Amino acid sequence: MRILIKNGTVIDTDPAATVLGELDVLVDGETIAAVGRNLSAEDAEVIDATGRLVLPGFVDSHRHTWQAAHRAVVADDDIQGYFRTVIGELAPSQTPEDVHAGNLAGARECLDAGVTTLLDWTQVAHTPEHADALVAALRESGIRAVLGYNPQDPGDEARRVRDTHFRTPGRLSMAIAALGPEIAGEERALWEWRLARDLDLPVTVHAGSQGADSARRALAFLHGNGLLERPTTYIHGVDYADDDLKLIADTGGSVSISPIDELTLGIGYPITGRAAAAGAPVSLSADTVTCGPGDMFSLMRAAFAMERGLGNLAFTTRDVLRMATMGGARTVGLADVVGSLTPGKQADVVLLRTDTPGMAGTRDPIGAIVLNADTSAVETVLVAGRVVKRAGALIPA
Repeated sequence: MRILIKNGTVIDTDPAATVLGELDVLVDGETIAAVGRNLSAEDAEVIDATGRLVLPGFVDSHRHTWQAAHRAVVADDDIQGYFRTVIGELAPSQTPEDVHAGNLAGARECLDAGVTTLLDWTQVAHTPEHADALVAALRESGIRAVLGYNPQDPGDEARRVRDTHFRTPGRLSMAIAALGPEIAGEERALWEWRLARDLDLPVTVHAGSQGADSARRALAFLHGNGLLERPTTYIHGVDYADDDLKLIADTGGSVSISPIDELTLGIGYPITGRAAAAGAPVSLSADTVTCGPGDMFSLMRAAFAMERGLGNLAFTTRDVLRMATMGGARTVGLADVVGSLTPGKQADVVLLRTDTPGMAGTRDPIGAIVLNADTSAVETVLVAGRVVKRAGALIPA
């Protein structure tokens, strides 16, 4: 099946977020075949993108997707309240049916908002049935996802999950969601990273948010044991010094920032600009809708405003849009697959309306995406060349 997206204002994000102009995008099967003027394809479905912005789908690099079933449950709490209520009380009570419903709802929420790729950092794979339910929900939703699997046994179950669900390349892949030395101790961290090595999987870990001394010691421990060689995403990292961030960048690590939850939960001030200055791939994440929004527009606005509020006026809307797309793709290990409209990549594409009251009169398309757009502007969404949202409405899974 081929789809021809005609006459849209095309915005690409590699090597930088740039307005390319009024162009066409040809989708052939699952991939982008061409971007250019006056493209034609006799057998293609034509989507008229006149007056629309055409851009790559957003990439959320860290979200506890199952928590969509518990929205705003700790809206006014701090990180200790989150751990007490969500992790201490709700997580242990979830059945496989519960986590399936939460993951399906959360993934569909992402698609509705133009988030086409998601790293699902899960803490509720309590049993094989829970793990299978989590994967089934992601598959059913139509989203592209990396399951951040938090192992809860000596490793056989992690291997089973990989071999059962992720042997064949496709929309779904897997990472090890590690607790890390700051939360679970050094012995556990050694096991987690070695498991990731044995299964040939990347690591995603909450790190650098337990105080500056803890952040530095833990990173030094990982470095001293040769663990930084494994591709690793460091979530939050609010307590890392600039030289810590440089070490992360130099060893191929990436950073996932949750700009709203980091402040509302009292974790710390987002390190968006400092991480980028260190040279690490930087991405944005919703973290959890138990205490924050689930759309990328809110996250981009927050990250942009916070960084500018620090006096970093060189930080632009183009920078933050790239973090929400190509930066996210690099963070979750899919830079060759998604994140831009490069021909040959997967056709994960979003069309935004510019005729809504909040978008009318747009002069700078990228500025408008970051500062003015919301989910009501998301008209059409494609994942791997398949339309999952059309005319402003999600297509049933």
